[in-house]
Amino acid sequence: MSAAHAGDRALIARAAAHTRWAKTADRAAATAAARRTALERFEREVDPDGILEPHERARRAESARKAYFALLALKSAQARRANRGA
Repeated sequence: MSAAHAGDRALIARAAAHTRWAKTADRAAATAAARRTALERFEREVDPDGILEPHERARRAESARKAYFALLALKSAQARRANRGA
């Protein structure tokens, strides 16, 4: 794709994603491995040595996940504010 048409990449990617999901019968099954991997990341973050009880590790991982997405939302809001001011 040439640099002149770089703006088309997002539209092409969006169309490809819609095509994929149109052909997928079970979305939850298709994304299960990715969700499991993401949760494992937070579990490793809160219990790198694997010493916590499973329920405690899960509770802490859920808090770490919520904190991550809250900070992501903050950064997004700040970027939108900065773009509005530009």
